[in-house]
Amino acid sequence: MATSPPFPTRPPSPGDGVLRHPHWWQRRWVRYGAPSTLLALSGLVILALVRRQTGTDGFLVGLGLAVLPVPWLIAAFRWLDRVEPGPWRSLVFSFAWGACAAALIAIVANSFATEWIATSTADPASADTLGATVIAPVVEESAKAAAVLLVFLFRRRDFTGIVDGVVIAGTTATGFAFTENILYLGTAFGTDQLTGDRGIASVTAATFFVRIVMSPFAHPLFTVLTGIGFGIAALSAERRPVRRVLLPVCGLLLAMGMHAFWNGSATFGQYGFFAVYGGFMVPVFGLVTWLAIWTRQRELRAVRAELPAYVLAGWLGPGEPFALGSMRARRMARDYARHHHGRAAAREVARYEGYATSLAFLRRRGRAGKAGADFAVRERELLAELWRRRHVARPALEYASRAAAPAPVYRPAAPYGYPAVTYSPCNPYRT
Repeated sequence: MATSPPFPTRPPSPGDGVLRHPHWWQRRWVRYGAPSTLLALSGLVILALVRRQTGTDGFLVGLGLAVLPVPWLIAAFRWLDRVEPGPWRSLVFSFAWGACAAALIAIVANSFATEWIATSTADPASADTLGATVIAPVVEESAKAAAVLLVFLFRRRDFTGIVDGVVIAGTTATGFAFTENILYLGTAFGTDQLTGDRGIASVTAATFFVRIVMSPFAHPLFTVLTGIGFGIAALSAERRPVRRVLLPVCGLLLAMGMHAFWNGSATFGQYGFFAVYGGFMVPVFGLVTWLAIWTRQRELRAVRAELPAYVLAGWLGPGEPFALGSMRARRMARDYARHHHGRAAAREVARYEGYATSLAFLRRRGRAGKAGADFAVRERELLAELWRRRHVARPALEYASRAAAPAPVYRPAAPYGYPAVTYSPCNPYRT
């Protein structure tokens, strides 16, 4: 760990750290353009398919009703991610993948499989039941898990633990449920148009109550199990590749099993749905919610425990570990910066908080022997980002630590963990 104050470094030579001949798939326009194009095309196709099945009026009604739970779910996941906020582009990608690509895969695959089973068995009723309880959970959870896998592989620095897995998986599933709800609600509205039903007795009202009021968390809850598997894998050491593969697979299998149990509840008798909802879904939802919040609090404790070593080295101010380990103090620091220096300063403080949290998590992984080969490089990058914003962030965080601390701020007597490193003009990492 670097524990010396910042020092001047030599300017990089023209060829240092530059990839002279990148592969075509490493170019920026390919990395961003290809997924955007794929999602846009998937969105257009899914729009046409849903509109064809529901009609224009049904599509508009379904869209208006299906969008209601989306802001609340996204806000909940974003709140959970406040300790180390991930970039918005990862959330946008995850939601778009669920709403467009995963929904398209599910519609096409489910329809094809159900039709094939009905044709092979000459029993459409059994085909529908088998499709809902077996085919749909496997196809839909696999399609949603693909987004989590892509973020895990290509945005690895932003995927550091269980909370990140829960947020990415939950956002993906929220997008998927949004599109699926449009389809179900639009179809229900079309049925009511044919039968003349209105009000509470209509199919649309019943569908809205079950899918939007009672179980808006259903799809996010299934896929969050996959996200937890990826999150635990992210915490594992790189030298354990089998564990890093098996954990996400186990999470995916649990998501499929829970999805199948939920879809099959309608076949368990007259009160089967309510029994599964009250006796299984709600308790599991509470357990997963508790796990996510507990993990969030554990992350805050890690920030308070890991950052004091950087205080002695001069990188951070004395009160910063406490302030950065308290969501209340963080908010006070941003408010202080906004009041004295404007919104731009508040944004810089927020970035400072995010970089400091990433630094604490990096140090925790390093002390546990789970850091990658780029540990020192990443640590230097994060320290440089903090040092660049110290003039704005440090006064705000010191103020917040004094205003929010119930007792005098803890000042460590000596660093711990990695041995101290002092700067040498010849070798900045020499001890």
